[in-house]
Amino acid sequence: MKSIAALQAVVTATPFDGEPSNAELDAIETEMPAILADVVLLDAQIMTIDRTPSELDERRIRRARRRVLAARRELANRSAVVSLSGGAA
Repeated sequence: MKSIAALQAVVTATPFDGEPSNAELDAIETEMPAILADVVLLDAQIMTIDRTPSELDERRIRRARRRVLAARRELANRSAVVSLSGGAA
């Protein structure tokens, strides 16, 4: 029977402190407009789950979809500029 006690030090060699790194926080901050646009779209869609969408609901959903697309386009353009410039924004 093999003991796993010797492997345990390798698995727990770098303790996880439970906090995101600065790079992860920066990535979240960069993606926040797209995240918030997705939340607005979900809210608009959730409001119409149990009923037939009115004209106002349809406009709200269309506007939210356009906002999501604009936020994703902005994020894609920003990441493309960063990759073309070699990482310096």
